[in-house]
Amino acid sequence: MNLELNSFPRPPGAGKPPMFGDYEAQRHWQEITINLPIKQWYFNGNDNNLQYWGLDYPPLTAYHSLLCAYVAKFINPDWIALHTSRGYESQAHKLFMRATVLIADLLIYIPAVVLYCCCLKEISTKKKIANALCILLYPGLILIDYGHFQNIYNSVSLGFALWGVLGVSYDWDLLGSLAFCLAINYKQMELYHSLPFFCFLLGKCFKKGLKGKGLVLLIKLACTVVASFILCWLPFFTEREQTLQVLRRLFPVDRGLFEACLKTFLSLLSDKVANIWCTFSVFLKIRDILPHHIQIMISLFFLIYYGLENQIINFCEIEGQRGSLLLFYIFEPASSMYKIDTSPLSQRIQIYSG
Repeated sequence: MNLELNSFPRPPGAGKPPMFGDYEAQRHWQEITINLPIKQWYFNGNDNNLQYWGLDYPPLTAYHSLLCAYVAKFINPDWIALHTSRGYESQAHKLFMRATVLIADLLIYIPAVVLYCCCLKEISTKKKIANALCILLYPGLILIDYGHFQNIYNSVSLGFALWGVLGVSYDWDLLGSLAFCLAINYKQMELYHSLPFFCFLLGKCFKKGLKGKGLVLLIKLACTVVASFILCWLPFFTEREQTLQVLRRLFPVDRGLFEACLKTFLSLLSDKVANIWCTFSVFLKIRDILPHHIQIMISLFFLIYYGLENQIINFCEIEGQRGSLLLFYIFEPASSMYKIDTSPLSQRIQIYSG
């Protein structure tokens, strides 16, 4: 096990001050969450410099970091000592970090993938096994989570999302909604998948009739979503500024349309696409002409306008393309929306009626 978990190359930036790379970001979040009170996690301060890998993920990620930090403190308190642990790196700690990813995979991601592939209809057992292996052994996800340490624990949010898909596919709509809410509250990137998920469930409600069972289902779904978000965000609802600061960290729209456009070309459906704002700015410098809030409004308008067709398809429960994922990438208004997830999981999952 030690050989397998430590056989990856050194993470980029590791050992290089002042930031020490993405590996340090994951360790630093554990340092912050265990040494500071919750109300300071997302705020800049003497003990929490947000310019140095400040938390910019939803509360569930922070809670997970705290849980890992408790285990780390039990094994070796030096790993997460406030200030003095900055830039800490050792083989033992790398093994610990990769072990936490493996445990998360075993608890959330792998069971969801296996169950999903087992539930696939009209294909042979061999193809089901092949699908499961294709998803679980996808090199990109393995290298990012276990090797590169860039935004690790991606499998947690993907696993929750897949549990959500399984739930709504077999009419466990409340459990499915809860699982998907957990996915969003773990990594905001799951908002990429939220529009088709929402429209599919709304279509179910209309299909059952909004004057009968459909209305009851809609109310239950709304209560489930609201309750799950309240539970996840409860420690940050004590003060209005707490809530707003977390939202600012998750969606830093003040950075503009262009920061995230370093990701200029990414693979989707075997094609290459560029963020529309990067492409258009070659001919017209939008950020120099329009106020920032106008840029955001235009971006949201195009996102909603061009997404209507795909969401109507999902609303009617007709099999469609992964349009909302692409649209969020092309017209995204905030730098907090990251790269398109091109793992086999996202490419293969379709919401279907059970």
